[in-house]
Amino acid sequence: MNRNEFLQRSSALLAGSLFMPSILSSQAFTKKPLGVQLFTLFGKIDQDVKGNLQKLAELGYTEIESAFSFKPGFYGLSGSDFMSMQKDLGLKWVSHHVIGAPFKPRPGMDASRMPKLPTLKNDANELVDTVAAAGVKYMVCANIPIENKAEVAEAVELLTKTGQAAKKAGLVFCYHNHDAEFKMIDGQRAFDVFSKEIPADLMKFELDLGWASKAGEDPVALFAQQPGRFPLCHLKDFDTDFKNIVPVGTGIVNYKRILDASTKGGVQHFFVEHDMPKDAFESLSISKKNLDSIL
Repeated sequence: MNRNEFLQRSSALLAGSLFMPSILSSQAFTKKPLGVQLFTLFGKIDQDVKGNLQKLAELGYTEIESAFSFKPGFYGLSGSDFMSMQKDLGLKWVSHHVIGAPFKPRPGMDASRMPKLPTLKNDANELVDTVAAAGVKYMVCANIPIENKAEVAEAVELLTKTGQAAKKAGLVFCYHNHDAEFKMIDGQRAFDVFSKEIPADLMKFELDLGWASKAGEDPVALFAQQPGRFPLCHLKDFDTDFKNIVPVGTGIVNYKRILDASTKGGVQHFFVEHDMPKDAFESLSISKKNLDSIL
């Protein structure tokens, strides 16, 4: 090898090394699976659990996060039967949402048809045992009252105790935010209180990127502030005035920037969620195509 060849090859290797971190980061990120939070199919999945899960698999989703429904248990099934059904379809059941306290129905929900739902406030040990027995890794508190300082303090106590029980049972306990956690209430923000007063080994966060963005928060900054504390994320998008939820990639949230930084937050699983869509599978199809492009 003469001097010119040596310099050319050395320059090429140097240039490659400059780009290698971004290439490796991209490859590592794209290997993470893409899942669905089944609340997207609220009121629909109960009608044909296996058929709806099959459609999700056909769209290319590979992981599932379950939630409450009109039927008891897991969409009317036991934990073992629901797990077996998903395995048969090539899906992985990763996480399950539970409710912190007695539930106030959202607009559009038929409260009269809702079964009596177990909550962390009344049934924490039962919920922990049920989720652990099903073989799910993560249990997530979907919401909890935080309208004043007293409720936030009560939530801290309840979430801490649940985290202790979950850890003992081999579960990873997380908390899922909406925008309310980032609002100043009685001189404090619930998200800040939870972050400071609940040890990270007892409770991590499932960061809903859409709701956090609606609240004016920068998810990239949150990842940097608490690296490794966000194993789960919800992918949700809003229109330009943050009034309506839209398929991921069609709204205002800059997902390319956020997802590029997600490794710092410790994100391992991403779940697309669209609350009360007109057509759940159309929304999920659009979101999947857009995310494939982003990734």
